[in-house]
Parts: sequence; structure tokens; C-alpha cells
Amino acid sequence: MIGKIFSFILCIAVGGVSGMIAGNIMGSKGSALRNIVLGIVGGVVGGFVLGLLGISGSGIIGGIIVSVIGSCLLIYLGKKFL
Repeated sequence: MIGKIFSFILCIAVGGVSGMIAGNIMGSKGSALRNIVLGIVGGVVGGFVLGLLGISGSGIIGGIIVSVIGSCLLIYLGKKFL
């Protein structure tokens, strides 16, 4: 039970950091909640896209890198189509 709670908190923290980094890279302004959501969804997108290329990230740093790449991709697509 404690491990699942810690994992959830770590996922939120990694998502928040990733979303803020991606927002700064792409010049996107948003709230902390938007950055967290963007980072979490970006982690899923980044994992899928990089998985297709045979690339994966391991550990917290690898997860942040994958999430930032996915979040940047989402921001780019959002600016392109919205």
C-alpha cells in the first residue's frame, strides 16, 4: 500500500517537473495543474513514440526526459492544430 502511494506521488512529481520543463522549452505559459497533466500525458505519449523507435528511458531521469519529449510534442501539436 505504501509503495503504491509513493509511486503515485513520484509520478505526479515527475509529471510536474516534466511539464514545467517542456513549457519553458516550447514557450508555453500555463498553470501548475496544466503542467502536471501535460507532463503525465506527455510521459505516455513520449513512451509510446520513443517505444516505436526502440528507445526507452529508465529511472527518474530517463522518465523525465521521455516525458519532456512527449510534452513538447503535445505542445507543438496543440499549437499547430488549435
